[in-house]
Amino acid sequence: MGAQLQLEIVSRQRRLISAMVEEVRIPGVMGELGVLAGHTPLLTALSAGRVAYTEKGTERKIALRRGFAEVQPDRVTILAREALLPEEVDVERGRRSIRELGGKMKTATAGELDELKEGLRFAEACLEIAGVKI
Repeated sequence: MGAQLQLEIVSRQRRLISAMVEEVRIPGVMGELGVLAGHTPLLTALSAGRVAYTEKGTERKIALRRGFAEVQPDRVTILAREALLPEEVDVERGRRSIRELGGKMKTATAGELDELKEGLRFAEACLEIAGVKI
């Protein structure tokens, strides 16, 4: 096992993860960001999507709805607006959200579109981490 870093994922409601991991991939607003131990410090905004991390050689995933990440050489701290573990995903709710948001996007104003896209990315990430094909 190579170098590790501490991963903390906290939502407004609770702490989801506190673990030593080998790698973290986070959905930055400018694209996915991979982090290994020794990474250059940074602070970044996160978009809705999937956080993936490798713990003891096993990849694990969490769905995230916006937030911020602080990266230090020895740790990653994620403050999430909302986050779900795979076992917490309501598959039917996720499918319903995708249908409803897709329908709303057809008539959305430019101002509404970003919020709808974020909701769609979050619903898709939820289904993905639950192992459901979209």
